[in-house]
Amino acid sequence: MTSKIKALSVHLLTASGAVFAMLAMLAAVDEKWGLMFLWLVVAFAVDGVDGPLARKYDVRNNAARFDGVLMDLIIDYLTYVFIPAFALFRSDLLPGWTGWLAIIVITYASAMYFADSSMKTKDNSFHGFPGCFNMLVLVLFAVSPPIWVILFLVTVLSVAMFLPLKFIHPVRTVRWRLVSLPVALAWTFFAGWAAWVDFHPESWAHWGLVITSIYLVFAGIAQQIIPERAR
Repeated sequence: MTSKIKALSVHLLTASGAVFAMLAMLAAVDEKWGLMFLWLVVAFAVDGVDGPLARKYDVRNNAARFDGVLMDLIIDYLTYVFIPAFALFRSDLLPGWTGWLAIIVITYASAMYFADSSMKTKDNSFHGFPGCFNMLVLVLFAVSPPIWVILFLVTVLSVAMFLPLKFIHPVRTVRWRLVSLPVALAWTFFAGWAAWVDFHPESWAHWGLVITSIYLVFAGIAQQIIPERAR
């Protein structure tokens, strides 16, 4: 297999995220939340592996006709923002005006963030919360907190997209990666488990989701506070 075919195969893998996004949207329209999140978890897994493969096979040079970064952003907006926001609105977690407020804030702020040319830091982390509302909404479905807690989290994370706060990329942020990558894999496992059992309230997956989510949200901020040891 030539290097160009390998690079093109990575683009095809990335593009499959659009199919998973459509399958998730169809499930969301039918209010099959467990199935919807299963497809979003699959898309999340694809998004986790296509980046390292793209760098390994140098898609920018070997398959330059297709812009992998642009493709990734389009699919990420669908799977990270648009579909989760729809699910939050359509479910009974946020009734009435609260649902409208949430989807407007999430989609509007995320559109601005995804167009931010300085969203990445020098260590390949994210400058501001990276719009991972798919992760937030999945945890909200699992835990079902009070309305005011949901609105608080949506508002705080939307504002955090534009604050000088660091959020790690579990794969690309080298510092603490030996911990961050297993935690991200554990989050994906717990997310799939929670969706598979249709967010059964007695599932242990919910605790795993909460614990791993706390680490993934605050690890980058902790790195800003804790100085890195000189090598």
